[in-house]
Amino acid sequence: MANENEDAPERQVILQKIFVKDVSLEVPNAPSVFTREYKPEIDVQLNNAVYNLDNDTHQVLLTVTVTAKQDNNTTFLVEVHQAGIFTVTGFESTEERDAVLGAYCPNLLFPYARETVSDLVQRGGFPQFLLQPVNFDALYHQQHEQSQQASAAGDGTAPAQH
Repeated sequence: MANENEDAPERQVILQKIFVKDVSLEVPNAPSVFTREYKPEIDVQLNNAVYNLDNDTHQVLLTVTVTAKQDNNTTFLVEVHQAGIFTVTGFESTEERDAVLGAYCPNLLFPYARETVSDLVQRGGFPQFLLQPVNFDALYHQQHEQSQQASAAGDGTAPAQH
């Protein structure tokens, strides 16, 4: 039995690079937005996608979109595309590898995206904004279950992104 464990490939997730792929800040109602009391409604949207670069190397792209609205007007809109290049080896099943790419890697990217969003909001002239922590493991498993249910139902609408 000891030989079986020795022959199994070592599981590795190697972070090659973290970078901002795209960033945007819009303040469509400036400067009038700064002349009223600031009490916006905040909407945060997260999305991630995985792109295969070669057999073991993947780009994981985490997109964070934050929209602040007040009185049905957009106060600000921030969108950050935080990316990372990861080498993932030693995972025997596709399901395990997909979980690493769909949950573990976005967990690594999120603090960088959070910092970029916070910085952009402040540079836009607004009070400090901090994104709350996100449980990407739970989000991945929820999306995975929905995908399996859709496949079982035979409707073929399983999402391609994590």
